Amino acid sequence: MAQLISDRRDVEFVLYEQMEVEDLAKHEKFAEFNKKTVDLIISEARNLAIKEILPTQQLSDEGCRFENGKVYVPESFHPLFEKYKEGEWLAMTDNPEYGGQGMPKSVSLAASEYFIGANCSFMLYHGLTHGAAKLVEKFGTDKDKEIYLKKMYSGEWAGTMLLTEAEAGSDVGALTSIAVKNDDGTYSITGTKIFISGGEQDMTENIIHPVLARIEGAPPGTKGISLFLVPKYLVNDDGSLGEFNDVVCTGIEEKTGIHGSSTASLTLGGTSQCIGTLLGEENKGMRAMFEMMNEARQLVGLQGFAVSSASYMHSLNYARERIQGKHLLAGKDPEAKSVPIIQHPDVRRQLIIMKAYVEGMRSLIYYNSRCYDTIEISDSDEEKENYSDLIEVLTPIVKGYVTDKALEVTSHGVQIYGGYGYTKEYPVEQLFRDCRIFMIYEGTSGIQAMDLLGRKMRMKGGRAFQFFLDKIQNTISEAKKISEIEKLASLTEDLFKRYKEIALKLGETALSEKVLDAYAYSHPFLEITGDLVMAWMHLWRATIAAPSLAKIVGSNNPEKIREKVENNKNAAFYEGQLKTAEFFICSMLPITMGKLNAVSEINSSIVEIPEVSFGGK
Repeated sequence: MAQLISDRRDVEFVLYEQMEVEDLAKHEKFAEFNKKTVDLIISEARNLAIKEILPTQQLSDEGCRFENGKVYVPESFHPLFEKYKEGEWLAMTDNPEYGGQGMPKSVSLAASEYFIGANCSFMLYHGLTHGAAKLVEKFGTDKDKEIYLKKMYSGEWAGTMLLTEAEAGSDVGALTSIAVKNDDGTYSITGTKIFISGGEQDMTENIIHPVLARIEGAPPGTKGISLFLVPKYLVNDDGSLGEFNDVVCTGIEEKTGIHGSSTASLTLGGTSQCIGTLLGEENKGMRAMFEMMNEARQLVGLQGFAVSSASYMHSLNYARERIQGKHLLAGKDPEAKSVPIIQHPDVRRQLIIMKAYVEGMRSLIYYNSRCYDTIEISDSDEEKENYSDLIEVLTPIVKGYVTDKALEVTSHGVQIYGGYGYTKEYPVEQLFRDCRIFMIYEGTSGIQAMDLLGRKMRMKGGRAFQFFLDKIQNTISEAKKISEIEKLASLTEDLFKRYKEIALKLGETALSEKVLDAYAYSHPFLEITGDLVMAWMHLWRATIAAPSLAKIVGSNNPEKIREKVENNKNAAFYEGQLKTAEFFICSMLPITMGKLNAVSEINSSIVEIPEVSFGGK
């Protein structure tokens, strides 16, 4: 059953061999997280995911129930929520002073991967709670921290994020929610918010809402937005609950997927007074909210990856067990027996595509978290700044590219199951539906593409983006020293050189009178960048796998390798890494090169086609 969520061997490869998380225990901050402890954490998370969370996945697809302003989550969530809280899983990386476990972020990813892959809808409640608590920790007063943090990090109280309004979706600056200052320094909040994940539910006694609103008289647009802390129930000075704070749920959405997650519409101050307190400074709400938004975007990338991993594990298991059709080499032999579908070339093609993306995603997302850990243990301000900048550059790729490819991976999952994959009898159908939202919420893939082209490439005069490019070049240089993968390194370098040329050209065009043409190609550019990052990750994996395999086999002889692979699981794993890297770099990167050539033209047809010429009238 464990194989139906994630590949434990690959998780360990990324953690210990690629990210070298054991080295973190050499530093005082993470001294207690040695390999034995990390293994125990992963095992406990895996057990909870498999034994408790996974059985709720299909049950939760029946959805939430809305009655008289109240939302009732799937019944199976209630006992599960208690077990999740008992394990103190919500605040794995956070300060023990506030109830956190203080573990490295890269280690927490291994646990979260299992949890989200087991039931994404259930985990959505906790992801938003954590993000809201981080806002309180960073921008709240000492009193706010005292009242809210331990109860939020423990899961006793939940949290959300209230940004979106009916007329202000991605254009947050167009919001109309208003805050009026009261004599006691609090604010009266009025407005309506939509698409609020976990905006109402019956698992916790209180829900803490960070709310974006405009103080009366504040400037228009994003410059005049402030951030407020609005609890569902007011909290007394001693931490006990007070009166209902007029945060009313007016309905929940009927969605394509993630049915177990309530997506609510909320009205604030519609019938009485809704009180909020300022979180941070006046008119600097967007800056504060982006602290949570960046975490949320990385979380969505993790969701896309974890769901993809689950779909791949299900599909791989099914392909090994499903007997259908004769082997192609059997020809017309009437005595030939049917074989598992994994022996059919086209099924293998789809499986290796899924494998390549899933493992590349895992390396990328764990690496992004490892950057956070590097910042935590570093004594160098320059190093901290460099890795902080690298996280900024990677975020739109983690959020945008990974979620785009998640849909492709889960679609292959459905295809491998055939007609069964299109039915609710098997899990891949639900995973396919669940993952479609990841490309939309917390900033669409198009917005991530614009962020990469418009902001991240220009950060600090291009120094942040250059650090990102230098990291890729370093891996290519190391790979070229290893004879078994020298060809893969050269092919990746060919694309890398072309990529840098086009990135410069597109960036310059974005600053010219042809700015619209440049942004019309921002999403293809994001996809190309993601492809390059996948090649980087696979090449990095290959630099570890090639010498490791040679050490096990004691030779580079292909026949000896094949013989050893049949009888040695580690040899089989490393050979799988090399073949996956070879497939992606030799078979997928040429397609990326074609995309680069298309983008290099920066053709004006997208911008120049008259609206009426789209047809439909």
